[in-house]
Amino acid sequence: MHKGAIKPERRIKGRRRKKLKRALHYGVVMASATAATPSGWAATPSSEVNHHFPTLRTQHDAYLQHGLEELVSDPALRRAIREKRFAAALVDITDLENPRYAGVNGDVMMYAASLPKIAIMLGAFQQAELGNLDMTPQVKDSLTRMIRNSSNSAATEMYYAVGPSELADILRSPEYGLYDARHNGGLWVGKPYAKQTTWQRDPIHNISHGASAMQVARFYYLMETGRLVNEEASKEMKEMLSKPAIRHKFVKGLSSAQPQSEVFRKSGTWRTYHSDSGVIERDGKRYIAVMLANDNHASNWLTDLIIGFDKLIHEPSLVAHVEHVSLDNPTLTATQTR
Repeated sequence: MHKGAIKPERRIKGRRRKKLKRALHYGVVMASATAATPSGWAATPSSEVNHHFPTLRTQHDAYLQHGLEELVSDPALRRAIREKRFAAALVDITDLENPRYAGVNGDVMMYAASLPKIAIMLGAFQQAELGNLDMTPQVKDSLTRMIRNSSNSAATEMYYAVGPSELADILRSPEYGLYDARHNGGLWVGKPYAKQTTWQRDPIHNISHGASAMQVARFYYLMETGRLVNEEASKEMKEMLSKPAIRHKFVKGLSSAQPQSEVFRKSGTWRTYHSDSGVIERDGKRYIAVMLANDNHASNWLTDLIIGFDKLIHEPSLVAHVEHVSLDNPTLTATQTR
């Protein structure tokens, strides 16, 4: 265990004694992790109030939506959408003050494997801001390996350093609202990334590691606008998301089609569950892309669709000519959680 990561049991007990202090800091009315309805919460997360940046839920763009739906018109994808086995969000944030959102099944929460490790990263920076975790070089190294290499051992270490219940409080807090029962949940980490006892599956869907496309898109938009903890922490988190070591899905697709793209991402893989997410920058454009899928062919879908998403942002007039995802000769992918 790294020096910066205090012994989990001692750290968790110490944090529980500080809950009232943290609640006042967040402006949170603390609720039980098992409560299905967060009564008393503000209708809009406080990170989205009194800012000149809008909430993504108000930024639906009809033209972008039409283009996205054209891209997912393959019968197999349409069936997966109807069965809620595929969800996606695309947000043009080239103009941060005027984002353009499109999505399908945006509030459908799915098992997302390692993608929710981004929540542990946020939790670590939030705890550091509160003085509950020393953000040492060793801790930063663990967080970076958790994100870039998807290290399960580093994720488990950081999960306990943050504290399971404390992380749930952060995700559910009015500050972020990244897990919100009124919007069918969202980001959730209810167990370590190891063969250990589950702390708490999410209250709505009983998922251990979950996400929804909209809430993940909101995470990245808050990061890009400096509202994950603060501007400096947001910049550090973005740096950790850079230089991905696992080159599949979004990275594979963009490396072949647009190799000059800068990709800040976190993906997830377990059996037939595939997810990818991130901020992509190229030629003066910047956008958020999130996809969650449960299908034997899902990895191929994500690899091909990100190319179409990129064209939709850069060359919207060509969207009608973008080829649909090909399901010819699909291959199964590895079952290891990544």
